[in-house]
Amino acid sequence: MRSIAFIREQLAERALAVCQTYLPNGRRNGQYWVVGDLAGSKGRSLYVRLAGRAGKWTDSATGEHGDLLDIIRHTGNHHSFGETIAEAERFLSLPTSHQHPTAPASAPSDRTGTARRLFQSGLPLGGTLADAYLASRGLVDCHRYDALRFHKQCYGRSADGNRFAYPALLAAITDLDGRLTGIHRTWLTTPPPSKAPLDEPRRSLGRMIGNGVRFRSAHDVLIAGEGLETVLTLTAVLPWIPAVAALTATHLSLLELPDTLQRLYIARDNDHAGQIAWRTLSAKALQHGAAPYALTPQLKDWNDDLRLLGLAHTQSLALSQLCPDDAPALASSAYSQNGP
Repeated sequence: MRSIAFIREQLAERALAVCQTYLPNGRRNGQYWVVGDLAGSKGRSLYVRLAGRAGKWTDSATGEHGDLLDIIRHTGNHHSFGETIAEAERFLSLPTSHQHPTAPASAPSDRTGTARRLFQSGLPLGGTLADAYLASRGLVDCHRYDALRFHKQCYGRSADGNRFAYPALLAAITDLDGRLTGIHRTWLTTPPPSKAPLDEPRRSLGRMIGNGVRFRSAHDVLIAGEGLETVLTLTAVLPWIPAVAALTATHLSLLELPDTLQRLYIARDNDHAGQIAWRTLSAKALQHGAAPYALTPQLKDWNDDLRLLGLAHTQSLALSQLCPDDAPALASSAYSQNGP
């Protein structure tokens, strides 16, 4: 029986071909294969080394990393390590072994502890560059949210391995029980307050699947959206409804829902990814026993509406898409709370 190490070495020597076969939506960028995620979505978050430590990959959006066997296992939806080895041997045109190891493949690393320590090292949001950045996006009084903090010098690493540091807005990613499972970072610069000049100024670290950045605990009703600024916009115009930001369209479709949920408002972006997320999550809500409703902005996303069309227009549009049960007299107090 061949050793696992031998198979890994053979795959690494053919790293480009592995990526082209199992992650066809990606593209080559120098000595890396770049793709959206481990599922092979289009994007730039996950990068696979094609030279040096060939075959090693890192998902900068989640902090996960692994090797080419992980990619083959995930894209093939295998139920055993033996299936993965058999597929790898098929790809390498090796005679199939009669016996396959039963030990699990190396699991992507869990960075929850790192995320927790980073969030704990952050500062309260009020009066910081992160607070000013959010205000520049039309989002004021965000310092009242415990899920948001600020870091003066937050380190990261680019796809080519170079280390960098910028101030950052930190957002806690939590599960349904409120346990911190990850952290979302938006690196910033000034003047004026804006995202740092990076290829990917927003990244997440830790366990994202099923989880999100939460604003108030949800019971019977919840707003779920993709981007942090989209969801913060909706907490500004519909402050009485709990909300969660899943941070990507893929993770929005994978969001875990509370057992008590009756109505789910899905704040979709006006693009193809937003349409797919709406279809997937709305079907999941129905299976869960909750009624799904779309919250659709006039422009590309709800924060664009807030910045370009104004608070009153954005709130009126959001209110018009709510069920009567969720748009009570509280709505009038929201106007006075948030301004005309």
